[in-house]
Amino acid sequence: MHSFIKTIILILLLGSVLLTQGCASNQVNSNDNVSSSIMNNIVIAEPLSINYKSEIAIARLTEVINRAKITEDQRAQLFYDRGVLYDSVGLRSLARFDFSHALQLKPDLIDAYNFLGIHYTQLQEFAQAYEQFDSALDLAPEHEYAYLNRGIALYYGSRPGLASIDFKAFHQKQQDDPYRLLWLYLTEYEVDPLAAKYSLKQRAELVDERTWAKQVIYLYLGEISQAEFVKGLTKDVRSNKELTERLCEAYFYLGKYNQTLGYRGSAANYFKLALSTNVYEFVEHRYAKLELDLMRTKKVAQAQL
Repeated sequence: MHSFIKTIILILLLGSVLLTQGCASNQVNSNDNVSSSIMNNIVIAEPLSINYKSEIAIARLTEVINRAKITEDQRAQLFYDRGVLYDSVGLRSLARFDFSHALQLKPDLIDAYNFLGIHYTQLQEFAQAYEQFDSALDLAPEHEYAYLNRGIALYYGSRPGLASIDFKAFHQKQQDDPYRLLWLYLTEYEVDPLAAKYSLKQRAELVDERTWAKQVIYLYLGEISQAEFVKGLTKDVRSNKELTERLCEAYFYLGKYNQTLGYRGSAANYFKLALSTNVYEFVEHRYAKLELDLMRTKKVAQAQL
């Protein structure tokens, strides 16, 4: 096990070197090396395995869909339910097929629009993502997570001004939720970094100190270092599942933090670590892959200049 972990760390460090190759600034390389040294002490979790109950449920739903005599509304719900299960085990294409099929049978299935919007965002099909979220909100104007997910689509679609409107609406529903606050901050940072940090500090007062994600906020505010943040990741963790889920979130937000500092190699490594947890249902896992895709696209575009 120890040799396996060392191999992972070596691969990640080599990846950091490759991503930062060709940088003209020695200062940037130096900073990346400092950030990479933190990764020598990073916590590696055992990836979550697929729950066998989900596999059995998929098999049973498939049998009912194919054999049972049921109404179209019932069949639509079964397609949706199976799509959710496919999504939870990382089978995105199969999930997308089921959500689309469910909407063909029942066009007012709100959550199917929401899920399709998420998937189109991951595929960088932003116009289609906006359309799906708009449909969900037309049917259910108070659907909180449609605001979150449309905000994320707008953020990755390079429309931070509009994204912040959705994130503010989402944050307003539960102002002590650190994750709602973090997404709002990331979007506002794209518009005005100084104002975003000031707002983050003010809003963070409502977040309970006992919530571990408050440490992410302290990291972004510069009140703790990356090393201190990493050192505290295992605090009060009671199971491997809890640790893996926490690390999925932590790796993602460390990636975003390193991005803002210009440490591209380290940011990419943290996004890869978030993916390695296999916590498919978490927002942070979903968009770690998109972050890597966007970094590669940007690197190719810069190389062509």
